Amino acid sequence: MARLYAATGDGIARLDEVGEAWTVELSLSGSGAQCLAVDPTDPDIVYAGLCEGGVRRSMDGGRSWIDCKLPEPGVFSLAVSGADGAVYAGTEPSRLFRSDERGESWIELEALLELPSRPRWSFPPRPWTSHVRWIAPSPRDADLLLVGIELGGLMRSTDGGQSWQDHRPGAQADVHSLAWHPHAAGRAYEAGGGGAAFSTDAGENWRPADDGRDRDYTWSVTVDPDDPDCWYVSASTGPFAAHGRGDPKARIYRRRDGEPWQPLSGGLPEPLPAMPYALLATDGRLFAGLADGKLWESRDRGDSWTPLQLRGGELDALVALDLATP
Repeated sequence: MARLYAATGDGIARLDEVGEAWTVELSLSGSGAQCLAVDPTDPDIVYAGLCEGGVRRSMDGGRSWIDCKLPEPGVFSLAVSGADGAVYAGTEPSRLFRSDERGESWIELEALLELPSRPRWSFPPRPWTSHVRWIAPSPRDADLLLVGIELGGLMRSTDGGQSWQDHRPGAQADVHSLAWHPHAAGRAYEAGGGGAAFSTDAGENWRPADDGRDRDYTWSVTVDPDDPDCWYVSASTGPFAAHGRGDPKARIYRRRDGEPWQPLSGGLPEPLPAMPYALLATDGRLFAGLADGKLWESRDRGDSWTPLQLRGGELDALVALDLATP
Protein backbone atom coordinates (compact mmCIF):
# COMPACT_ATOMS: atom_id res chain seq x y z
CA MET A 1 0.00 0.00 0.00
CA ALA A 2 1.28 3.44 -0.95
CA ARG A 3 1.11 6.85 0.68
CA LEU A 4 1.20 10.17 -1.11
CA TYR A 5 1.35 13.73 0.21
CA ALA A 6 0.00 16.65 -1.81
CA ALA A 7 0.13 20.42 -1.50
CA THR A 8 -3.13 21.99 -2.58
CA GLY A 9 -2.18 25.67 -2.55
CA ASP A 10 -4.27 25.96 0.62
CA GLY A 11 -3.02 23.10 2.80
CA ILE A 12 -1.55 19.59 2.82
CA ALA A 13 -3.32 16.33 2.01
CA ARG A 14 -2.17 12.89 3.10
CA LEU A 15 -3.45 10.09 0.85
CA ASP A 16 -3.22 6.47 2.02
CA GLU A 17 -4.05 3.61 -0.31
CA VAL A 18 -6.63 1.27 1.19
CA GLY A 19 -7.74 -1.44 -1.20
CA GLU A 20 -8.90 0.22 -4.41
CA ALA A 21 -9.44 3.65 -2.86
CA TRP A 22 -7.37 6.33 -1.13
CA THR A 23 -8.27 7.90 2.20
CA VAL A 24 -7.66 11.64 2.42
CA GLU A 25 -6.63 13.54 5.54
CA LEU A 26 -6.35 17.33 5.23
CA SER A 27 -4.17 19.54 7.42
CA LEU A 28 -2.73 23.07 7.49
CA SER A 29 -5.93 24.38 5.90
CA GLY A 30 -5.69 28.07 5.04
CA SER A 31 -1.90 28.07 5.27
CA GLY A 32 -1.17 28.60 1.57
CA ALA A 33 0.97 25.45 1.33
CA GLN A 34 2.42 25.29 -2.16
CA CYS A 35 5.34 22.86 -1.93
CA LEU A 36 6.39 19.91 0.18
CA ALA A 37 9.08 17.30 0.72
CA VAL A 38 9.04 13.94 2.48
CA ASP A 39 12.06 12.58 4.33
CA PRO A 40 13.15 9.56 2.25
CA THR A 41 14.11 7.66 5.41
CA ASP A 42 10.87 8.20 7.33
CA PRO A 43 7.40 8.48 5.70
CA ASP A 44 6.04 10.33 8.75
CA ILE A 45 8.46 13.27 8.46
CA VAL A 46 7.04 15.86 6.05
CA TYR A 47 7.96 19.49 5.35
CA ALA A 48 5.50 22.02 3.92
CA GLY A 49 6.43 25.32 2.28
CA LEU A 50 3.94 28.15 2.74
CA CYS A 51 3.50 31.16 0.50
CA GLU A 52 3.73 33.56 3.45
CA GLY A 53 4.42 31.39 6.50
CA GLY A 54 7.84 29.80 6.01
CA VAL A 55 8.38 26.06 6.57
CA ARG A 56 6.34 23.69 8.72
CA ARG A 57 7.44 20.21 9.80
CA SER A 58 5.37 17.21 10.79
CA MET A 59 6.83 14.20 12.58
CA ASP A 60 3.57 12.23 12.63
CA GLY A 61 2.49 11.99 9.02
CA GLY A 62 0.81 15.38 8.79
CA ARG A 63 -1.38 15.19 11.88
CA SER A 64 0.48 17.98 13.70
CA TRP A 65 2.92 20.64 12.54
CA ILE A 66 5.54 22.97 14.01
CA ASP A 67 7.05 26.18 12.63
CA CYS A 68 10.68 25.69 11.53
CA LYS A 69 11.42 29.45 11.81
CA LEU A 70 12.84 29.94 8.33
CA PRO A 71 14.20 33.52 7.96
CA GLU A 72 12.14 34.15 4.77
CA PRO A 73 8.35 33.66 4.74
CA GLY A 74 7.72 33.03 1.03
CA VAL A 75 8.74 29.43 0.31
CA PHE A 76 8.59 28.14 -3.26
CA SER A 77 10.65 24.93 -3.07
CA LEU A 78 11.70 22.24 -0.62
CA ALA A 79 13.88 19.14 -0.85
CA VAL A 80 15.37 16.53 1.46
CA SER A 81 18.64 14.97 0.34
CA GLY A 82 18.60 11.21 0.08
CA ALA A 83 22.37 11.22 0.41
CA ASP A 84 22.79 12.98 3.77
CA GLY A 85 19.32 14.04 4.97
CA ALA A 86 19.93 17.78 4.57
CA VAL A 87 16.76 19.86 4.19
CA TYR A 88 16.77 22.66 1.62
CA ALA A 89 14.31 25.54 1.27
CA GLY A 90 14.12 28.06 -1.57
CA THR A 91 12.29 31.36 -1.29
CA GLU A 92 11.10 34.54 -2.96
CA PRO A 93 13.06 36.75 -3.12
CA SER A 94 15.62 34.22 -4.31
CA ARG A 95 17.45 32.81 -1.31
CA LEU A 96 18.52 29.26 -0.52
CA PHE A 97 18.70 27.76 2.97
CA ARG A 98 19.98 24.47 4.35
CA SER A 99 19.26 22.66 7.60
CA ASP A 100 21.18 19.68 8.96
CA GLU A 101 18.86 19.45 11.97
CA ARG A 102 15.50 18.73 10.32
CA GLY A 103 14.60 22.40 10.25
CA GLU A 104 15.59 23.23 13.83
CA SER A 105 18.14 25.75 12.51
CA TRP A 106 19.09 27.07 9.08
CA ILE A 107 22.13 28.44 7.29
CA GLU A 108 21.86 30.51 4.12
CA LEU A 109 23.87 29.37 1.10
CA GLU A 110 24.74 32.94 0.23
CA ALA A 111 27.09 32.13 -2.64
CA LEU A 112 24.05 31.51 -4.87
CA LEU A 113 23.39 35.25 -4.83
CA GLU A 114 26.95 36.04 -5.94
CA LEU A 115 26.47 34.55 -9.42
CA PRO A 116 27.12 36.96 -12.31
CA SER A 117 23.64 36.37 -13.75
CA ARG A 118 21.82 37.47 -10.60
CA PRO A 119 21.10 41.07 -11.71
CA ARG A 120 19.12 39.62 -14.64
CA TRP A 121 16.90 37.30 -12.57
CA SER A 122 13.28 38.36 -12.93
CA PHE A 123 9.86 36.72 -12.60
CA PRO A 124 7.63 38.18 -15.36
CA PRO A 125 4.40 38.54 -13.31
CA ARG A 126 6.44 40.30 -10.59
CA PRO A 127 9.45 41.60 -12.53
CA TRP A 128 11.06 43.16 -9.47
CA THR A 129 11.78 39.72 -7.98
CA SER A 130 12.54 36.05 -8.68
CA HIS A 131 12.40 32.85 -6.69
CA VAL A 132 14.07 29.49 -6.23
CA ARG A 133 11.51 27.34 -8.05
CA TRP A 134 13.18 23.93 -7.65
CA ILE A 135 15.91 22.28 -5.58
CA ALA A 136 17.33 18.91 -6.65
CA PRO A 137 19.96 17.35 -4.39
CA SER A 138 21.70 14.40 -6.01
CA PRO A 139 20.48 11.09 -4.57
CA ARG A 140 24.03 9.72 -4.74
CA ASP A 141 26.35 12.62 -3.93
CA ALA A 142 25.68 14.85 -0.91
CA ASP A 143 27.79 17.65 -2.39
CA LEU A 144 26.03 17.79 -5.77
CA LEU A 145 23.06 20.13 -5.98
CA LEU A 146 20.97 21.61 -8.80
CA VAL A 147 18.84 24.70 -8.28
CA GLY A 148 16.39 26.32 -10.68
CA ILE A 149 15.62 30.04 -10.60
CA GLU A 150 12.35 31.31 -12.06
CA LEU A 151 13.32 33.18 -14.10
CA GLY A 152 17.11 33.06 -14.06
CA GLY A 153 18.69 29.75 -14.88
CA LEU A 154 19.75 26.30 -13.79
CA MET A 155 22.62 26.52 -11.30
CA ARG A 156 24.94 23.74 -10.11
CA SER A 157 27.06 23.21 -7.01
CA THR A 158 29.56 20.42 -6.38
CA ASP A 159 30.44 21.43 -2.81
CA GLY A 160 27.11 21.44 -1.03
CA GLY A 161 26.20 24.99 -2.03
CA GLN A 162 29.37 26.73 -0.87
CA SER A 163 30.06 27.79 -4.47
CA TRP A 164 28.05 27.70 -7.68
CA GLN A 165 28.34 27.37 -11.42
CA ASP A 166 26.10 29.81 -13.28
CA HIS A 167 23.38 28.78 -15.72
CA ARG A 168 24.36 25.50 -17.35
CA PRO A 169 24.85 25.22 -21.14
CA GLY A 170 21.86 23.82 -22.99
CA ALA A 171 19.43 24.06 -20.07
CA GLN A 172 16.22 26.08 -20.02
CA ALA A 173 16.66 29.37 -18.16
CA ASP A 174 13.03 29.44 -17.03
CA VAL A 175 13.25 26.43 -14.71
CA HIS A 176 10.02 24.85 -13.48
CA SER A 177 11.10 21.42 -12.22
CA LEU A 178 14.13 19.14 -12.05
CA ALA A 179 14.69 15.45 -11.42
CA TRP A 180 17.58 13.05 -10.94
CA HIS A 181 17.40 9.41 -11.89
CA PRO A 182 17.56 7.53 -8.58
CA HIS A 183 19.96 4.83 -9.83
CA ALA A 184 21.64 5.87 -13.10
CA ALA A 185 24.64 7.99 -12.21
CA GLY A 186 24.73 11.45 -13.76
CA ARG A 187 21.27 11.41 -15.35
CA ALA A 188 19.18 14.54 -14.73
CA TYR A 189 16.06 16.05 -16.32
CA GLU A 190 14.45 19.49 -16.62
CA ALA A 191 11.06 20.96 -17.52
CA GLY A 192 11.11 24.69 -18.30
CA GLY A 193 9.17 27.51 -19.83
CA GLY A 194 10.62 26.95 -23.30
CA GLY A 195 10.87 23.17 -23.35
CA ALA A 196 12.61 20.20 -21.77
CA ALA A 197 16.25 19.19 -21.42
CA PHE A 198 18.39 16.39 -20.00
CA SER A 199 21.92 15.82 -18.77
CA THR A 200 24.10 12.71 -18.79
CA ASP A 201 27.08 14.27 -16.98
CA ALA A 202 25.58 15.11 -13.58
CA GLY A 203 24.14 18.44 -14.66
CA GLU A 204 27.32 19.94 -16.11
CA ASN A 205 25.89 20.15 -19.64
CA TRP A 206 22.35 19.82 -20.98
CA ARG A 207 20.73 18.85 -24.26
CA PRO A 208 17.29 20.06 -25.40
CA ALA A 209 14.63 17.40 -25.90
CA ASP A 210 11.66 18.91 -27.71
CA ASP A 211 10.97 16.92 -30.89
CA GLY A 212 7.50 15.41 -31.15
CA ARG A 213 5.83 17.80 -28.70
CA ASP A 214 3.35 20.40 -29.91
CA ARG A 215 3.40 22.29 -26.58
CA ASP A 216 6.63 23.85 -25.32
CA TYR A 217 5.58 25.32 -21.98
CA THR A 218 6.62 22.33 -19.86
CA TRP A 219 5.98 22.26 -16.13
CA SER A 220 6.48 18.97 -14.28
CA VAL A 221 9.08 16.30 -14.99
CA THR A 222 9.56 12.78 -13.64
CA VAL A 223 11.56 9.73 -14.68
CA ASP A 224 10.89 6.00 -14.55
CA PRO A 225 13.07 4.65 -11.71
CA ASP A 226 13.70 1.45 -13.69
CA ASP A 227 14.62 3.13 -16.99
CA PRO A 228 16.64 6.37 -17.27
CA ASP A 229 15.60 6.64 -20.93
CA CYS A 230 11.89 6.81 -20.08
CA TRP A 231 10.73 10.16 -18.73
CA TYR A 232 7.64 12.33 -18.67
CA VAL A 233 6.67 15.99 -18.79
CA SER A 234 3.43 17.93 -18.56
CA ALA A 235 2.97 20.82 -20.95
CA SER A 236 0.65 23.60 -22.06
CA THR A 237 0.66 26.09 -24.89
CA GLY A 238 1.93 28.92 -22.68
CA PRO A 239 1.86 30.46 -19.20
CA PHE A 240 -1.51 32.16 -19.56
CA ALA A 241 -3.17 28.94 -20.70
CA ALA A 242 -1.43 26.87 -18.01
CA HIS A 243 -2.14 29.12 -15.05
CA GLY A 244 -5.25 31.03 -16.09
CA ARG A 245 -8.85 30.15 -15.40
CA GLY A 246 -9.61 28.94 -18.90
CA ASP A 247 -8.67 25.89 -20.95
CA PRO A 248 -4.95 25.03 -20.42
CA LYS A 249 -4.87 22.79 -23.51
CA ALA A 250 -2.62 20.59 -21.40
CA ARG A 251 -1.08 17.21 -22.15
CA ILE A 252 1.26 14.68 -20.60
CA TYR A 253 4.08 13.37 -22.77
CA ARG A 254 6.44 10.40 -22.61
CA ARG A 255 9.90 10.11 -24.14
CA ARG A 256 11.61 6.72 -24.49
CA ASP A 257 15.01 5.70 -25.83
CA GLY A 258 15.70 9.13 -27.32
CA GLU A 259 12.67 8.93 -29.61
CA PRO A 260 10.31 11.91 -30.13
CA TRP A 261 7.85 12.76 -27.37
CA GLN A 262 4.55 10.87 -27.44
CA PRO A 263 1.35 12.46 -26.10
CA LEU A 264 -0.43 10.21 -23.62
CA SER A 265 -4.18 9.74 -23.46
CA GLY A 266 -5.46 6.22 -22.78
CA GLY A 267 -8.42 7.32 -20.65
CA LEU A 268 -7.28 10.86 -19.88
CA PRO A 269 -9.45 13.74 -21.13
CA GLU A 270 -8.05 15.07 -24.39
CA PRO A 271 -6.81 17.68 -23.95
CA LEU A 272 -6.67 17.84 -20.17
CA PRO A 273 -9.06 20.41 -18.64
CA ALA A 274 -6.64 21.35 -15.85
CA MET A 275 -2.87 21.75 -15.77
CA PRO A 276 -0.94 18.68 -14.56
CA TYR A 277 1.17 20.47 -11.97
CA ALA A 278 2.65 17.29 -10.51
CA LEU A 279 3.94 14.09 -12.13
CA LEU A 280 5.41 11.33 -9.99
CA ALA A 281 6.86 8.04 -11.24
CA THR A 282 7.53 5.28 -8.75
CA ASP A 283 8.01 1.53 -9.00
CA GLY A 284 5.56 0.42 -11.67
CA ARG A 285 3.24 3.39 -11.16
CA LEU A 286 2.87 6.87 -12.60
CA PHE A 287 0.74 9.53 -10.90
CA ALA A 288 -0.52 12.82 -12.31
CA GLY A 289 -1.96 15.54 -10.09
CA LEU A 290 -4.03 18.25 -11.75
CA ALA A 291 -4.81 21.84 -10.85
CA ASP A 292 -8.48 20.94 -10.33
CA GLY A 293 -7.60 18.43 -7.59
CA LYS A 294 -8.01 15.31 -9.73
CA LEU A 295 -5.44 12.52 -9.41
CA TRP A 296 -4.79 9.98 -12.14
CA GLU A 297 -2.71 6.81 -12.16
CA SER A 298 -1.09 4.66 -14.84
CA ARG A 299 0.41 1.22 -14.28
CA ASP A 300 1.71 0.74 -17.81
CA ARG A 301 4.00 3.75 -18.23
CA GLY A 302 1.27 6.07 -19.40
CA ASP A 303 -0.47 3.90 -21.98
CA SER A 304 -3.69 3.80 -19.95
CA TRP A 305 -4.97 5.84 -17.00
CA THR A 306 -7.56 5.58 -14.26
CA PRO A 307 -8.73 8.27 -11.80
CA LEU A 308 -7.94 7.69 -8.13
CA GLN A 309 -10.93 7.09 -5.89
CA LEU A 310 -10.64 9.49 -2.94
CA ARG A 311 -12.47 9.06 0.36
CA GLY A 312 -12.69 11.34 3.35
CA GLY A 313 -12.06 14.69 1.68
CA GLU A 314 -12.10 16.41 -1.66
CA LEU A 315 -9.09 18.17 -3.16
CA ASP A 316 -10.02 21.50 -4.70
CA ALA A 317 -6.59 21.87 -6.28
CA LEU A 318 -3.23 20.15 -6.43
CA VAL A 319 0.08 21.91 -6.99
CA ALA A 320 2.71 19.45 -5.69
CA LEU A 321 2.98 15.74 -4.99
CA ASP A 322 5.49 13.54 -3.17
CA LEU A 323 5.74 9.88 -2.29
CA ALA A 324 6.25 8.51 1.20
CA THR A 325 8.84 5.75 1.02
CA PRO A 326 8.08 2.85 3.41
